[in-house]
Amino acid sequence: MLNAYYLLGYDWRETWRAWKAAGLPTPPVMITVCNRTETAARVKHAFDSRSIHIDELCDPERILHIDSKVLEEAEAKEESAVTVEASNETEEGEEEEAPVERRLTKAEQAELLRKIVDTVGKVGQPGEKIQNVISVGMLSEGWDAKTVTHIMGLRAFTSQLLCEQVVGRGLRRTFYEINPQTGLLEPEYVNIFGVPFTFLPHESSGDGPPPPPTPKTAVEPDPAKAEFEIRWPNVVRIERVLQPVLTLDWSKVQPLELNAAQTPQVAELAPILEGKPDVTQISRIELEQLAREFRTQRIIFETARNVFDQIKQSWKGSREILLAQLVRIVEQFIRSDRILISPPLFYQDELRRRLIITLNMSRIVQHVCEAVRQENTERLTPIFDRDHPIRSTGQMRTWYTSKPCQRTRKSHINVCVYDSTWEASDAFVLDNSSAVSA
Repeated sequence: MLNAYYLLGYDWRETWRAWKAAGLPTPPVMITVCNRTETAARVKHAFDSRSIHIDELCDPERILHIDSKVLEEAEAKEESAVTVEASNETEEGEEEEAPVERRLTKAEQAELLRKIVDTVGKVGQPGEKIQNVISVGMLSEGWDAKTVTHIMGLRAFTSQLLCEQVVGRGLRRTFYEINPQTGLLEPEYVNIFGVPFTFLPHESSGDGPPPPPTPKTAVEPDPAKAEFEIRWPNVVRIERVLQPVLTLDWSKVQPLELNAAQTPQVAELAPILEGKPDVTQISRIELEQLAREFRTQRIIFETARNVFDQIKQSWKGSREILLAQLVRIVEQFIRSDRILISPPLFYQDELRRRLIITLNMSRIVQHVCEAVRQENTERLTPIFDRDHPIRSTGQMRTWYTSKPCQRTRKSHINVCVYDSTWEASDAFVLDNSSAVSA
């Protein structure tokens, strides 16, 4: 996902620079359409923590995170002081507008958030400077921002109409001047990642009524077989408590192989006209400039910070000491021969090496985290779910399946669902084995 944001974000930044040079009053807008509120929150965190290294897109004052959960939080949070316009009377008795500070009610805060959403790209309005919108199903219809130039789709699109609604967010016409040579309006485009759709919906050729639905089997605990209940500790994670001084035996650290051929560095975009891609107008997004901006020292600090975020919970000492040690370890790793980039001859060039490392930073973070934890763990501590420390088969919710099933003898659950033949054979053996209690 990060590499997709690098490519689309890099192209957005080129558009932003062109609009700025042309003196346009509002910036171009990238929108991210997410599947869940949790996904949107993770994307927002990635921008807030600058894990997506397009600095202009990470400006918190220009990011709009909007979904049903955010609206509920806006309506529920405490009143806050906001500067608003109010009338003050001058000595001459005339009234003038002066900014004064007063507290907005919860309803007014939620309304202000909605107004920002509705006025994205409109000069003199609350949403004027927004350039990065992260949403969950809030922009599918009725949203009329005309400055959307880039769309990132992070969800499954279950219908043709939904795809067209999302794409339509970027096809609000901005200029209406006629080209004197063609007599037509100039074409305008939106660059889109991750929204697979066709302009011609599939039509079934079958005739007659639809087939009846496949019978469903309820899968649930059987109260008559409570003697076979299985209970287990609900461990959410294993915490590693790290020793105060971090060390690494570099001879034991496994090399990290980065394949340049599998790292996207270029994206080719073709405009869709009349339902077909126009291959004569393919444009390229190339990320080599990103490597020039990302010096080795910045890569080291960014990687160390991300490793720090992952292991700080298991560190019991000073966090400043932890970060300083991680910077040293990460620098040694990045400058070592433990990173193997293929093909080696082509990527011995320092600029291209930095680019591949930048685009694979998440893999480097995980690799360093594992190496540090393996060598520096003092003890392992299981962390149980706070609300449900113990789970059991009796707590399973009823669900329905159309797959083949067989009633069980030695299971608290009423049936075993067969996804494959080996599951069926294993279930038969377990149900009929004298060595199995439940």
